Amino acid sequence: MLGDFKKTTKRNLLKGIPWRFGPNWPGKRCEAKTIKGTPCQRPAKLPVGRCRLHGGASTGPRTKDGLKRLADSKTIHGRFTKSERAQAKARAEQGRIIRRELKELETWFIDNGYLKKNWRKDWDDLLK
Repeated sequence: MLGDFKKTTKRNLLKGIPWRFGPNWPGKRCEAKTIKGTPCQRPAKLPVGRCRLHGGASTGPRTKDGLKRLADSKTIHGRFTKSERAQAKARAEQGRIIRRELKELETWFIDNGYLKKNWRKDWDDLLK
């Protein structure tokens, strides 16, 4: 059956009968870009101006229930939930506070003569 279609199409093109959606077709074209970067030549069927290949018909869930179902279906683990992100931010802030306090203590110890200025190098030499 496909062979008959190819033969008929080739015969029509040889006779000069234009293809259904040829370059002079007056209808609306798909607004998507192809991989080459050229505009898609297929007719736009969907309300968003895309052909059936380039999609765009679905606008996604709108209701709270639909959004919750989508989130539940896409959640594999709890690593990136809002509560986990908030806890990670809190831990990161706590770490920054601790490092800042340690830096202040180190400065105080160096200023008051309890540590040498290059104490880290001496410490590394001891550990080797």
